[in-house]
Amino acid sequence: MPDLSSKPFRVGRSKTGLGLFATQPIKKGAKIIRYFGPLLDSKKKKDDAVENKYLFQLNDRWTIDGSVRKNVARYINHSCKPNAESDVNPRKKRVIIRSIKKIEAGDEINYDYGTEYFKAYLKPIGCKCDACEKKRAKKKAEARAEKAALKAKALRKADKLAEKAKLARKAKVVKSKAVKNKAAGKTKTVTKKPSAKTAKARPGAAKASKSKA
Repeated sequence: MPDLSSKPFRVGRSKTGLGLFATQPIKKGAKIIRYFGPLLDSKKKKDDAVENKYLFQLNDRWTIDGSVRKNVARYINHSCKPNAESDVNPRKKRVIIRSIKKIEAGDEINYDYGTEYFKAYLKPIGCKCDACEKKRAKKKAEARAEKAALKAKALRKADKLAEKAKLARKAKVVKSKAVKNKAAGKTKTVTKKPSAKTAKARPGAAKASKSKA
């Protein structure tokens, strides 16, 4: 690997493998590094595309094979919200990576690889850039929140149904007691009130008792 001691960046470990990191502040619009390598015929580059992920197409005629070890720019990772961009000059067959915002020391340098590369290599496995990671984390958090809300709603509904069932049972018990009390009251009333026959028989019985006397 080339000596990078005089450069404002270093190759370091990134969450997606190796990456290029700023070793000092880089102002907006500054030239960072050149992306270079042997020139290939763009019409034939598809034959090598499966094995070589470092192909950078300049135009319909030329493509840069950036897989050479001296091309340190190949370590720059993709980001959907980058802090740098590729400045392509097809006429000079040159690609320069420039900053599009101020980059602080320690920040990873990244640029957008483009739709074609994204669909071919990144989308199938899921983009690991910070922007996409944050987006996925947000979606997961929203999904968890929605799941928790649905669970809470289900619990509230279950509690309401349980309370309704409890009140129904209580009402049934009260009604049952009322029916029993009513039935018991009728029984007592029937027991205390003498029948018509008994009422008529009693005076005669009294007369019979007097005549015997």
